[in-house]
Amino acid sequence: NMRCAISGGAALPVEILTQFRERFGVQILEGYGLSETSPLALFSAPESDPRPGSIGVPIWGVEARLVDDSWHTIAGPDEVGELAIRGHNVMKGYFNRPEATAEVMCDGWFRTGDLARVDTDGNYYIVDRVKDMIVRGGFNVYPREIEEVLLTHPAVSLVAVVGVPDTSLGEEVVAFVIREPSEEISESDLVEWTREQMAAYKYPRRIEFVPSLPMTATGKILKRELNQAFSMV
Repeated sequence: NMRCAISGGAALPVEILTQFRERFGVQILEGYGLSETSPLALFSAPESDPRPGSIGVPIWGVEARLVDDSWHTIAGPDEVGELAIRGHNVMKGYFNRPEATAEVMCDGWFRTGDLARVDTDGNYYIVDRVKDMIVRGGFNVYPREIEEVLLTHPAVSLVAVVGVPDTSLGEEVVAFVIREPSEEISESDLVEWTREQMAAYKYPRRIEFVPSLPMTATGKILKRELNQAFSMV
């Protein structure tokens, strides 16, 4: 009897979306928004073909665009920029915090802190949080992309990728992995598998198997705590 499923609150891994569709025959529609956008801003169009990984298009009354650090529009298809939103649902500013407001608002546009890309049909895809992006040897590495790949491995139940300080490269890529209970794989074997799946500058040089990942009450992984835990090792 299920006709529709909706996901929001955090990025849904494409692998989970695919498994859900195969099991239940229903496409999950994703939405996107923040407290500052009251709270919905984009949503997958139910009448359109499924776009796995997409948060959809701006809802009625809302505009979206990608910008660089200077608020210049990034217009090329599939180019990555920070998602900015304008509309009747966007806040006027943070209460009694004019400096914080000025950092994120410009001519009614609100910059979300999320990196995204847009396809030729106007569907948006979240790439990662700006603050989570890893700069490894001058190359931008997006943790979510690596996490999506790792989740396709049968031995991986859940994963979080972070950047840790490195004296020669600036940052190094580390993956914290929860293994499937019935699967066995070594750290070195999983590293080698990821090396074969992605570009040389992207794959994690270190895998840490953990029993659990720190999360908020709404299920978002606290990567800041993973960074702190790694620095204490």
